[in-house]
Amino acid sequence: INDADVFLGLSAGRVLKPDMVQRMAKKPLVFALANPTPEIMPEEVKAIRPDAVIATGRSDYPNQVNNALCFPFIFRGALDVGATTINEAMKIACVNAVADLAYAEPSEIVVAAYGVETPAFGSDYIIPKPFDPRLLVEIAPAVAKAAMDSGVATRPIQDFALYRQKLSQFVFRSGLLMKPVFDGARRDPKRVVYAEGEDERVLRAVQTVLDEGLAKPILVGRHWVVNKRIEKLGLRFRTGREVQLIDPENDPAFASYWQLYHHIMERRGVTQDLAKTLVRTDNTLIAALMVRRAEADAMICGVVGRFDHHLHHIHDVIGLKNNVNNFAAMNALILPQGNFFLCDTQVTAEPDAKQITETALLAIEEVKKFGITPKVALLSHSNFGSASTVSAQKMRQALEMIKKLNPDVEVEGEMSGDAAISEAVRRQLFPNAQLIGQANLLVFPSLDSANITFNILRQMGDGLSVGPILLGGAKSAHIMSPSAKARSIVNMTAVAVVGAQILKS
Repeated sequence: INDADVFLGLSAGRVLKPDMVQRMAKKPLVFALANPTPEIMPEEVKAIRPDAVIATGRSDYPNQVNNALCFPFIFRGALDVGATTINEAMKIACVNAVADLAYAEPSEIVVAAYGVETPAFGSDYIIPKPFDPRLLVEIAPAVAKAAMDSGVATRPIQDFALYRQKLSQFVFRSGLLMKPVFDGARRDPKRVVYAEGEDERVLRAVQTVLDEGLAKPILVGRHWVVNKRIEKLGLRFRTGREVQLIDPENDPAFASYWQLYHHIMERRGVTQDLAKTLVRTDNTLIAALMVRRAEADAMICGVVGRFDHHLHHIHDVIGLKNNVNNFAAMNALILPQGNFFLCDTQVTAEPDAKQITETALLAIEEVKKFGITPKVALLSHSNFGSASTVSAQKMRQALEMIKKLNPDVEVEGEMSGDAAISEAVRRQLFPNAQLIGQANLLVFPSLDSANITFNILRQMGDGLSVGPILLGGAKSAHIMSPSAKARSIVNMTAVAVVGAQILKS
């Protein structure tokens, strides 16, 4: 072992002694992979050779060498091309894909799963974690291509981009629902400004947005904070290169921004000094002004702060579409029983029949962007006239108005939740119902009922949410939930881009 650069052990516990490690070359690689007791414990190596890079087969130490990093994905790639064997070229392709992932920025899912600070490539992170969701998407295509190149594939893949998308649907449950939206966004990426550009979730999302070609990102944030966090997270993009950065503390457009805001708000009690202060300190306001000035096509905000605060600025600066009187919010919910869209989950506490009608019509158009035919249920405690309460009557009135304004839509109500989901229940209550099958767009009589139902279903049904999707804006603007993860921000970026495309057409 004298002057050895690498020790690779697959033998028995504690056979490598500290004095042996001491005699190894500079910066040695010590792979002590015996389980459950390694050939030498990592703390023993660090005590005498702090320059060593150590790996074990255990999950409670850095650099776990786990066969689960390879074998499921080798088989996936081999099966997908009908490989007649698993050859050395396929194994090497797998190894190279694993190595490349070690250099990539760690996944948010990995950080959450292991409960540690964000790992970056270095002595304690030379190999991806076994839970990294990108292993499937990176290794299987590499193995499949190697099988094709080496002549052992009987079903060659023609479109690798499509193949990777299909694999992503195994990793991200939102993949199938979001596919039409992602495809639409990629066709014509728009400029999306992120108000909370310093947030780590936003920065992770922006890297994915760039990788998937969904948008042209703009970040609002202090340059020294943003750049420090990009470096900390090990992200590959750079401000001023792939991503534009608007620094509120040093923005050349500051004067034109506050003057525009003052012009909009001067008759609502906003003085010049207050306009300057707000534009200097409120990133959502800056993002909204950029969209108003056509310096961005869409905006994402809300991962920090209250929904109503963000909506206030969007309402004042961007405003509503022509002939629309109110904003509304819709959440998509992916459940084992199907995909459902719920509204209004955020904005109007007690909507009247006209507001419910307007919300439903806006939601119908939004659902179509997902490639889904809306099947609308107007919900109530009452079933088809069984009660005459105020809430039941307004849902009845909304039904008539929706049918008049959009006679082609499949809509029914007022009905209880079980009747909306189960055609059998609905037929028993009202055999002549004009809704066929399971409703997928659920319109509620109040904000309380919509929001409570949404959160219960999300938790009890292990649901995955897309949204909130803000409806009714003159420009494409969306307010995320403070609990949003990076993938949710990616999803909403695609929604924002498609919305901007439609509004510009």
